[in-house]
Amino acid sequence: MIQALPLVESGAADAAGLTDRHLALSCASHQGAALHVGMTGQWLAELGLAEADLRCGSHEPYDREERNRLIRADDPPCQLHNNCSGKHCGFLTATQYMKAGPEYVEIDHPLQRAIKAATEEVTGESVAGYGIDGCSAPNFAMSLAGLARAMQGFAAARDSGDARQRAMARLRDAMAAHPEMVAGEGRACTELMRAMGGRVSIKTGAEAVFVAMIPEQKIGIALKIADGATRASEAAVVALLVRLGVLAADHPMAQKRLPGVQKNWRGLETGEVRLAAGFT
Repeated sequence: MIQALPLVESGAADAAGLTDRHLALSCASHQGAALHVGMTGQWLAELGLAEADLRCGSHEPYDREERNRLIRADDPPCQLHNNCSGKHCGFLTATQYMKAGPEYVEIDHPLQRAIKAATEEVTGESVAGYGIDGCSAPNFAMSLAGLARAMQGFAAARDSGDARQRAMARLRDAMAAHPEMVAGEGRACTELMRAMGGRVSIKTGAEAVFVAMIPEQKIGIALKIADGATRASEAAVVALLVRLGVLAADHPMAQKRLPGVQKNWRGLETGEVRLAAGFT
């Protein structure tokens, strides 16, 4: 959602007539399901662009139904299946509006300079460097505390505020309103946002990063599990959301991710996962 700020703040989203579903998709790490592929393809067509204009690369979709469809048809995945294709459609929308060049993931591209500036402003810290994501976009370095400050800014933002606040609120609320676009069926982001009835926006990241924005409490959360285990990041964020009273501990989607008994493929109990004492 930080990378999507220039898309909204520049006026590009409004000029292109983007809906909240588009904006949710621009913040997504999606499954590559049919609804994601269909919407990104349509989005590009409305811009007068095509799949080849993306710079995210291709990978097999995480969505099982779409993956099996490709296998049966003996078709390779395309860039629309990339989990970041929605973000890249947002990049292209902003790039087109800015009348900038097509290589929008280059570090010195006007769009990436705008994203870097926004990153520094919302995290409250200077960017120390960057890495190149799996989708080829620059990822600007920030501390975990800086990421949490940014999420608190998104949580506290109001649509009656200045341009930055309005953009933050719009992206945050789009995610909560359309959780299916942010991730997909079976994914923690989608299932937990549904469980909280649009009260909270959450997003997972690579290597066990997880963030949450709670508007009613103006609280932002950012966490990172040191060993990169998603199982642990999902349990941790659920525990925090339960502690803050925005997610019911007994909700099936919470219970699905809270620590518990571990079983092997024969159904034998082999151990259990526990949250650290005092965490909940």
